[in-house]
Amino acid sequence: MYVATPPPTDGIFGPEGSIDSERILNAVQAPQDPRSAKKYLHWDKLRHLEPGYGLSTEEWWWRIKLFERRPNMRSLPLADKGGTPFKYSLPDLLLRSLHQVDQHCAGEVAMDEVVTSDQQARQRFLVNSLMEEAIRSSQLEGATTSRHRAKEMLRTGRNPEDRSERMILNNYRALQFMREEMGQKLTPESVLDLHRILTDGTLDNPDAAGRLQTPEDVRVAVYDRDGGKRLHDPPPAEQLPERLERLCDFANEKDSGEIFIHPVVRAVLLHFGLAYDHPFEDGNGRTARILFFWSMRKSGYWLAEYLSISTILREAPSQYGRAFLETETDEGDTTYFLINQLHVIERAIGEMRNYLQRKTREIQEIESLLRGARGFNRRQLELLTNAVRHPDATYSFSGHATAQRVTHETARADLSDLAKRGFLVQRRLGREYLFEPAVDLPDLLRESPA
Repeated sequence: MYVATPPPTDGIFGPEGSIDSERILNAVQAPQDPRSAKKYLHWDKLRHLEPGYGLSTEEWWWRIKLFERRPNMRSLPLADKGGTPFKYSLPDLLLRSLHQVDQHCAGEVAMDEVVTSDQQARQRFLVNSLMEEAIRSSQLEGATTSRHRAKEMLRTGRNPEDRSERMILNNYRALQFMREEMGQKLTPESVLDLHRILTDGTLDNPDAAGRLQTPEDVRVAVYDRDGGKRLHDPPPAEQLPERLERLCDFANEKDSGEIFIHPVVRAVLLHFGLAYDHPFEDGNGRTARILFFWSMRKSGYWLAEYLSISTILREAPSQYGRAFLETETDEGDTTYFLINQLHVIERAIGEMRNYLQRKTREIQEIESLLRGARGFNRRQLELLTNAVRHPDATYSFSGHATAQRVTHETARADLSDLAKRGFLVQRRLGREYLFEPAVDLPDLLRESPA
């Protein structure tokens, strides 16, 4: 991956003492190009376009930087390894994306019945979402376990069989740690704890789990996906403790009334800051993504917990890397990274809603099928309807007897018949028999001759 570094904005109109004032006036008076207004173009892309308005490509870039971007640029309390503060602006396309995320991720957001029907259903969907993010985030970093096998491991609680499965289990536990233990204030200690959970049992050097790199370590660098081209040299290890403190301070800042950073911008830049510093031997990307979820959750964007941004990132990893390089090559302008990540969040929201719509249609289809089925008694139909909506439910003879007001023998006959036909799975817990919906229950009901 290559991103061309923009030319310096000084010297474009000639050397000092012989500046072409007519060319400067022409560039100043030229109208804003709709291409630069619609997209936040980096020099690497802009240099291949025809400038228009009698400008050279360099003059067009000068005009964009001085008149369209710098007046609206905001400095951040985070800096690059040379001490120059990072900055960002809020062009219309970014404001539009922030508005979409505000509408769909915060406050009283209307969600499909499949999630909001009851607290149990909502919790089940959350668990499924955490599993999905744990799997995709680990696959993004090299885990090779299939999604089906990974979900089977997480659902059954069996021990991981290799490094890839361990990465996924660690990621799932780290997401739970983020929700239940990290609280409302980010500290260096909590970041180290998070990293320790993420990398437990997966590093060549086990001592590197949960600690920053030191000057005695071989400092990590970021390479392209083929491992050939060096893309980013993070700050030296001597800076890491102070930089982590500063990152936590940034994460914990509150709106002072004078300086306001949109909460979603803050969450994305927290992700950027950790990824830029790359303070750990491994697991930096996974740690950064979980810090993003933590910040969104802390700021009231509760729906973000149901999103899997790693699914989108895994589809186009080069765009993620390019956004970093565009920021680094253009004076620390993080707007490129913000635009990239807001696009990822919007896509994740869209995919989640599509999934919910599919599940809602599936439930309605199965319930309609059950209403016309003749191979079940009324009690069995009610239980199967409940099982389709609640695939993690557990049924017992005594519970079914109480709910349906029938004898224990009748309840036994109902459940045993459904288990014999493959719609329920029977297991024994002590002296009691428990029944759970078959994993592929909707498909089984569609194919049933009843």
